[in-house]
Amino acid sequence: MASASLPVLATEGGLSRYLDEIRKFPMLHPDEEYMLAKQWREHGDRNAAHKLVTSHLRLVAKIAMGYRGYGLPISEVVSEGNVGLMQAVKRFEPEKGFRLATYAMWWIKAAIQEYILRSWSLVKMGTTANQKKLFFNLRKAKGRISALEEGDLRPDQVKQIATRLGVTEQDVVDMNRRLGGDASLNAPLREEGEGEWQDWLVDDSSNQEAILAEEEEGQNRLAALRDALSVLNARERRIFEARRLADDPITLEELSTEFGVSRERVRQIEVRAFEKIQAAVKKNLAQREAPRAEAGV
Repeated sequence: MASASLPVLATEGGLSRYLDEIRKFPMLHPDEEYMLAKQWREHGDRNAAHKLVTSHLRLVAKIAMGYRGYGLPISEVVSEGNVGLMQAVKRFEPEKGFRLATYAMWWIKAAIQEYILRSWSLVKMGTTANQKKLFFNLRKAKGRISALEEGDLRPDQVKQIATRLGVTEQDVVDMNRRLGGDASLNAPLREEGEGEWQDWLVDDSSNQEAILAEEEEGQNRLAALRDALSVLNARERRIFEARRLADDPITLEELSTEFGVSRERVRQIEVRAFEKIQAAVKKNLAQREAPRAEAGV
């Protein structure tokens, strides 16, 4: 599945032309999508794979538009999203019973977000779960409380955002300052002027082999999580995704109303689903690592 055969968004100015071009590719009916996926998976039919990819380029563009506020060329964001889409098509298993768009959305967002995290700043950002959550949701959270002015947030605004996103108030302050623009390396760390940012910069970058190994491990874990979701029934998956994977987690109260059960029952289902996912991920990772271990990698 070579990306060279796909339409290319060369510049920001060509966005309208690119959108017009990808709209020419037909959407697929479920049965057609299933057969194409089977042809690709079982027979390596590249033409089938190409049809699966091109029919979902609009999905990539739609998702990519949601990341235009990070100061990166939309052409690059779309390109990374297309790479994620191709990875999704490569691994898609139609027998699991869900549509390619549902599966591909994970890969597209993951590819775009990793690109943004790699490229956004010259000073490497941390990539803990809380930092990623803040990086991709802080602007939205600020908009909801009308905290759109530049500079530091007020203490009450910091508290609101920290509570909503489930992170510490210091995390909110730090990320807000990062997103305010790259600071001067000569800027003081504190108002008292004790030390500068450049005093804390250390070249601790990994070598190329370590970087590749880290990226491969991350991809394996992401793939293991996606595969693990198949162990959940429909209700467990809905609750797990709504509570653990959504940008804005749904409350227990809302889910209890949706399923007609108590909040405690929803919580129990969430915990059980999480335990099943943990076990499945661990098993999947072990299976993925076994061939490497046997090969002495």
